[in-house]
Amino acid sequence: MASSSFIKAQQFKSPLSVVAGFLLRSRETQAGRSRDRNKENQRLRRSLTQLEREQKRAREELSEAKREIEKLKAENARLRNQPPKLPDDPPLPHHSYGAKMISLCTNLARTVGLRRAVAALRLFFEWLGVESKVPDWTTIRSWLCRLGVAEIESPVAEADDWIWMADHSNQIGSEKVLAILGIRASELPERGQAIRHEDVRLLSIVPGVDWKREDVAREYTALAKRIGAPMALVVDGAVELRDSAESLKKLRKKVLVLHDFKHHAANVLKKIVGKDARFNDFHSEIGRTRSAIQQTELAHLTPPPQKPKARFMNLAATLRWAEMVSWQLSNPNSQARRDVPTKRMNEKLGWLRSFRNDVQRWSQCQKVVSRALTFINEQGLFVGAAAELRKIIADLTVDDASRQVAEQLIQFVNDAESQLSPGMRLPMSTEILESTFGLYKQLEGQHNKGGFTTLLPAFGSLLRPSTPSRIAESFARLNVRQMRNWVADRLNQTLASKRQQAYRECATPKPP
Repeated sequence: MASSSFIKAQQFKSPLSVVAGFLLRSRETQAGRSRDRNKENQRLRRSLTQLEREQKRAREELSEAKREIEKLKAENARLRNQPPKLPDDPPLPHHSYGAKMISLCTNLARTVGLRRAVAALRLFFEWLGVESKVPDWTTIRSWLCRLGVAEIESPVAEADDWIWMADHSNQIGSEKVLAILGIRASELPERGQAIRHEDVRLLSIVPGVDWKREDVAREYTALAKRIGAPMALVVDGAVELRDSAESLKKLRKKVLVLHDFKHHAANVLKKIVGKDARFNDFHSEIGRTRSAIQQTELAHLTPPPQKPKARFMNLAATLRWAEMVSWQLSNPNSQARRDVPTKRMNEKLGWLRSFRNDVQRWSQCQKVVSRALTFINEQGLFVGAAAELRKIIADLTVDDASRQVAEQLIQFVNDAESQLSPGMRLPMSTEILESTFGLYKQLEGQHNKGGFTTLLPAFGSLLRPSTPSRIAESFARLNVRQMRNWVADRLNQTLASKRQQAYRECATPKPP
């Protein structure tokens, strides 16, 4: 075997030096490969060591996370067994409650009423398990009055574009309240958006008896001297409110006087619809029907209550009712008539059949007024308003009556806009003021039938929600004594106090 290898080796022609060189190079190559493998092994060992350290750290972090989770679970379980706490709310100086609680109470009272606000807070605190004292309703009443007086007494920004909206309100008795809201022309909402409560501010609220021109003029002048005369005054049709604006022209050369569109529209309906002999018969039938069915199986078809002094400002609801009942009369299988015998339906409500054409005609007039009123509330008065109003109500003028209503409304707007300069835009409605009177009556609750009370200063707090910052600022500026002095200066003996006095005198033992 060895001889065979030797024989093969003899076949190569390369010298031994070449063979030796080749072998040496081969050995160096193998040695290099061995060194590379050693380096790779060292690198892998270092990586393995690093991974082992990272794995150890991850285990430690996982263990720490598990301990933290257990700790949070224990804390959560502890908190679940504790009643919730109200936000931090340190009491205001000389008060038992903080600004946040006062803000919550006053905003709740604005929405649901004084006593109901207290009841609602107690229900929620009991449901939440909150141990907190709830203010008495008389305390919330005092807070609202302070906020209202602070709103009236707060400084008014000096500007020459103030617009006043004035109106009277009365409940029972001879006493009326004159309220004046203000908004700047430069801060009117954009066209397409009606004025909101938060857009206006209360400038004056004055109770009085037998308001005459000179009485209103006195209040106009006093307010103008305090804050400056307005560029415009918006009032309803009351002569004493309208004519008293002449007193303002002594302080400002030009004061525009605009009449409320809604009141004028109601007067137009009264002239066109109210003078229709058929309407008087219709109204009489409604009164009889309301009394006849409101405590029967037809109670769900009872007509809406009528308001004799504002019949044509609230005509829409009555006409909608008439249209609904007329439809029910023609559809005996309706769900609303399921438990009502046809004989009873015809006996109590069948009279409406003879008024179907009249109701349709009157409803068309009302639609003209409603669309025009929406236009005025959202767009205001501007040069070109009459022409734009004509286009908007054109499709509703389908008969003589609706055309008469439309023409009178358009002419009214045209006369008003003739006072304006190009580019000027003003409100032409006191509806926001009437709405504020509604908020006040809602706050009074059942007492709104008893005349104005010492709650009257709260009127100024109803226009915008209370905030803790506003509470703190107002209460720092006006204390309870100042609020009571304001009431004593402006509000005479109220109707409620007179009634109480009458009962006390009756109950007092008389000397023999």
